[in-house]
Amino acid sequence: MVSQPLVKQVAHTCIFARDLDAVEAFYRDVLGVSPKFDFRRGDDRIGFYLDFGNRTFVEVFKKGESRFEETNQINHICFETDDIDGFMANAKAKGVSVTDKKLGVDHTWQCWLADPSGVKLEIFQYTPESMQFGPDGTVCQVDW
Repeated sequence: MVSQPLVKQVAHTCIFARDLDAVEAFYRDVLGVSPKFDFRRGDDRIGFYLDFGNRTFVEVFKKGESRFEETNQINHICFETDDIDGFMANAKAKGVSVTDKKLGVDHTWQCWLADPSGVKLEIFQYTPESMQFGPDGTVCQVDW
């Protein structure tokens, strides 16, 4: 039994959008949440990040622009941790396959695994440079 949870909270959920502008308008006009930053590939806007407060976000990608599009509308769930290395060591000790840690384009440490049903789980550890806590309206240039 683990004495403390290895994750703190849900960090973000990633969804796909057929029409980025319509989805942005819905979240802005209906829920009152505007994009924190955009994802771009070159000059093309392929997604955005919504800030719901308390370190909880929704990541939106245009359908057809993500390398992880084999699912329907919800792509993955992301959990926040303060110790990604400790999380990875624990998962591996339990026989769970987990990717190597890498620094994402948003300057946040991440690793990936799946639950027994195949639901993709991303584990996040924020850094002082993580774009989620920078100024609104910035651009995250993707390299994939």
